[in-house]
Amino acid sequence: MSSDSRVFEPQLERFREYLLLLARVHLGGRLQGKLDASDVVQQTMLDAHRQQHQFRGTSDGELAGWLRQILACNTTDAMRALGRAKRDVSREQSLEQALNNSGTPIEQWLVADQSSPSHCMQQHERAAQLANALATMPELQREALVLRHCQGCSLDEICDRLQRSPAAVASLLKRGAKTLREILHDLG
Repeated sequence: MSSDSRVFEPQLERFREYLLLLARVHLGGRLQGKLDASDVVQQTMLDAHRQQHQFRGTSDGELAGWLRQILACNTTDAMRALGRAKRDVSREQSLEQALNNSGTPIEQWLVADQSSPSHCMQQHERAAQLANALATMPELQREALVLRHCQGCSLDEICDRLQRSPAAVASLLKRGAKTLREILHDLG
């Protein structure tokens, strides 16, 4: 990867929707209204641009990992600023690990368990492609799919979050899955 800003910026932008999906999944509804995932992602992109000289990788998988680390730091900082992380030791957990794990449901949704480095890189690329496809969907369909498949919410929880009836949520999930399949099919 080149450290030239004109080359590096488009590479970063390809991961914006992926990072936004990771941030939304990790933050969930806990901080809704207090912390916007897009603000954390924007700060991550800004930091990555400023620190591009520190990136030593050569592949998209390495870039995705580097961006996830920056996202983890920025999410931690944002949560601290809100005063959400009280000094209760029993509640402490590694935010970086939680962010790394937050992509797991997305990747499991896409492919079966595969272990080679090339398959891992393909999973990250597909997760980024999925995030980009989700970004083009109608907002309620996207939100219903993310809550169900990425955050593992029950139908009742989704109804509460979206303030919709069970029938409306079921319809959103069905239409959302169809829309997502069509978008992914069009992308190849």
